[in-house]
Amino acid sequence: MSLGDLLKNPVLIGGLLAWLSAQALKPPLEYLRSGEWKWHVVLSAGGMPSSHSALIVSVTHGIGLFVGFDSPLFALSLAIAMIVIYDAAGVRREAGKHAERINFLFDELLKGHVWSEEELREVIGHTPMEVIGGVLLGLAIATANWMWWI
Repeated sequence: MSLGDLLKNPVLIGGLLAWLSAQALKPPLEYLRSGEWKWHVVLSAGGMPSSHSALIVSVTHGIGLFVGFDSPLFALSLAIAMIVIYDAAGVRREAGKHAERINFLFDELLKGHVWSEEELREVIGHTPMEVIGGVLLGLAIATANWMWWI
């Protein structure tokens, strides 16, 4: 496999174009939001639009269009897309709120101010038991589905 082969892959090209487009749109959209040109957002993971979501949705849709929406590859890609989108919208956002709040607390502490006692959400992931429960449920449903079709 060569670089030329990779450049002939329409799903890969679509995904990369979606990612690059999302990154390129960040500075003008940030300008519209804040009135300032912040070119560093081109290289940032956050901001509008989510390049993670753009990439994975483009690849997932491309797989559906080029390979088929009924293929196992599409199913895998859709599952990964759901995880990436949930992570982008949920876990990563919550972590960003934590960082924002911690920065505020440090600023207030340095100024000698007392801050609000509102608690931060400390657990943003899953416990090992929650993961095991999800694995077992997934295995059970996949097995039941397979048994239904044989």
